[in-house]
Amino acid sequence: MEGSGDREEPYGTAYSGVPPHNKAVNFKDVPREFMRGLVEMSVEFGKGCRDVVQQSLVTEDSFLVRNFGKDSYIGRKVKVPYDNVLRRLSFFNDYLVPEDKDPFHAWSVILFVFVLALAVLGVSVEHDTSIPVAKKVYIHPPSADRIMLPDGRYMAYREQGVPADRARFSMITPHSFLSSRLAGIPGLKASLLEEFGVRLLTYDLPGFGESDPHPKRNLESSASDMMFLANALGVSDKFWVVGYSTGSLHAWAALKYIPARLAGAAMFAPMVNPYDSLMNRGEKYGIWEKWTRKRKFMYFLARRFPRSLSYFYRQSFLSGRHGQIDQWLALMLGRRDRALIEDPVYEEFWQRDVEESIRQGNAKPFVEEAALQVINWGFSLSDLKLQKKQRGKGILNLIKFLLSGSEEEYTGFLGPIHIWQGMDDKVVPPTMTDFVHRVLPGAAVHKLPYEGHFTYFYFCDECHRQIFTTLFGTPQGPLNNTIEVEQTSFDDIEVQEEVTEGDVQEEVTVGGVKTD
Repeated sequence: MEGSGDREEPYGTAYSGVPPHNKAVNFKDVPREFMRGLVEMSVEFGKGCRDVVQQSLVTEDSFLVRNFGKDSYIGRKVKVPYDNVLRRLSFFNDYLVPEDKDPFHAWSVILFVFVLALAVLGVSVEHDTSIPVAKKVYIHPPSADRIMLPDGRYMAYREQGVPADRARFSMITPHSFLSSRLAGIPGLKASLLEEFGVRLLTYDLPGFGESDPHPKRNLESSASDMMFLANALGVSDKFWVVGYSTGSLHAWAALKYIPARLAGAAMFAPMVNPYDSLMNRGEKYGIWEKWTRKRKFMYFLARRFPRSLSYFYRQSFLSGRHGQIDQWLALMLGRRDRALIEDPVYEEFWQRDVEESIRQGNAKPFVEEAALQVINWGFSLSDLKLQKKQRGKGILNLIKFLLSGSEEEYTGFLGPIHIWQGMDDKVVPPTMTDFVHRVLPGAAVHKLPYEGHFTYFYFCDECHRQIFTTLFGTPQGPLNNTIEVEQTSFDDIEVQEEVTEGDVQEEVTVGGVKTD
C-alpha cells in the first residue's frame, strides 16, 4: 500500500496544483500530461460523434453502407491502404486509453480537433489588442502651388532644382499609378540638380493629390495639361519628359501630341498597353507570364468592366489604412525590389506619397488611370518612329515637290529617347521594353542586370548621376544670365553718360556760351 501510494502521488499533486514537499516539479512532464489529457478528451469527443453518426447514417440499409461499406466495391478497393495506415499508426496505441485502440479513428478525431482549435485561435487573434494594427492614413493640410488651366481646372505642381532663369535643362515628370507630385525622382539630391543646372517639375494628374478632376480625360488631354504647365511656369525652351512605370503613358502621349515642345524622353521601365495589337504571340506571353493571376484579372476588369474596380480599390488603398504596394496592386517582386520596399526610408516615402495621392478619397481618377493603360490610346507607338513623310500620289504632288525644292520631311519624334530597363523587373517585364525597341529601333535601351522595378530609380545617388550624365553630358552648372545682364546694363549706362557729356560740350562751344 505504501509503495502504491508513492506511485500515485505525482498524479494527484499534478492535478491539484500543489507540488510535493520533498520533490521538485519536473516541467518536462507538464506537456506530456497535457497531451495525454488532450488525447483522452479528443477520443471521448470522437466516440460521441461516432455514435451519433452510426445511429443516424451508418446503418446496414443506409446509402453510405451500401456504397462505401466494407463489402462494397469501394470498400474492397480501400481495404489494403486502410490496413497499411493502421499498421503505420500502431505506435499511437501506447497513448490511447484502454477503451479505444483504433489509431485511425483517434487520428481523425485529433485532426478535427486541431482544425477547430486553429479556427478558434484565428478568431481570438483578430480581437487581440496586442497584435500591431495597420497604420491609419493621415491626410495632410493642402500645401501645393497650383496653376489654373484654360478650362478652369486647377493643377497642383512641385518645383525642384534651379530657378527658371538659370535652368540649363528643364524636366517634367508625370507620376505613376497610386502616386503624386511628391514622387518625382525619389531620393534625387538637390546638389545634383544644381550641379547639372536642372529644373525639375512634377504635378498631380487630374483627380490625384490637389489637382482638380477632368470630366473627359484621355491621353491627348494629358499631353495638353503638360504643355500648359510648361507655358505657365516659364519653360520657354524645349524640355525633357520623364516617364516611370505607368507614368510613361503620359510621356508617350507627350511624344505624340506635343513633340515640338520636347527635347527628349527618359523612360524607366516604361509601361505600354499589354493588349497592343502590334505585339506578337511571344511578346505577349513573355509579358503576361510574369504577372500574378489577380493582376491579370484587374487588367481584364479595367478593359471590360472598369467601374467594378472601385470596389477593389476601396478594399485596399482607399480603405483608410496603409499596406504593402505589392499586395495592393498584386505585384510580383524580385529579391532586390523586395528588400527595398521593406527599407524604412522607402516605407516612409511610400506612405507619404500614397497619402497625398488619395487625399480626395475618390476612386474615379484611379479607375480612369487604370482604364487608360489598357484601352485604345488613340495612337500607336509606331507613330513615334522617325521615318520619311510619304508624298501624295499624282503628278501635281510631284510637280509641287520639285518646284518647292524642299528637303525630305520626316514624321515621328525627332529627339532622343532613352529607356532604362531592369532585367529582374517583374512589374514591367524586360519583354515589354524589347517590344518597344522593336517598334522604335532608334530608342537607346540601357539594360540593367540584377536591377528590379524600383531599385535603379529609387534612392540611388550613383544611378541618378549616371542618368543625368547620359542625358546632359558633363555637368556645367546653372546659367549665369542674371550676372551677365547686370554687368552689361552697367557698361551701357557709363557709355551713355560719356556720350551725353560730349554732346553738351559741343553745344556750348558752338553757341559761344560759357557754363560752370
